[in-house]
Amino acid sequence: MPYDDRELLARLIQCEAENQGEAGMKAVATVVMNRTRITYGEFARVSNGGSVRNIIFQDRQFVCAQTEINGVINEQNIYNMTPTEEIYAIADWALEGNKLQGVDEALFFYNPYSEICPQYFPPVRIGVIYNRIGDHCFYLPTANYNKT
Repeated sequence: MPYDDRELLARLIQCEAENQGEAGMKAVATVVMNRTRITYGEFARVSNGGSVRNIIFQDRQFVCAQTEINGVINEQNIYNMTPTEEIYAIADWALEGNKLQGVDEALFFYNPYSEICPQYFPPVRIGVIYNRIGDHCFYLPTANYNKT
């Protein structure tokens, strides 16, 4: 049986941000849900009216949604996660329409493995740095995003 939206979101939150604390997990959940609710650009087309599944499984968006990367098995993926009640509660919080202040309109996040967040994400400049929570940099859409 395929996972429902709650299960997919909880597993993605755990995989992408479990080590980032509650704020980091809520920030990732906020970005995913922002992508389902935006009314223009690439994510509006991909979500097709708000599909969490479509957003999570969009090609090359979340490493945790991939079981293989460049021909190598990716052990850290959503299928190998077992969310806790705390993570399910965060997924429910996001699915109910809540947003974490400080990333409330962000569409992108990225772990640069550095103390410095790049100004733009990615280099084609569809996102501009907005905030950092834990290891993740969060980006707001730029005018270039409108062209995606």
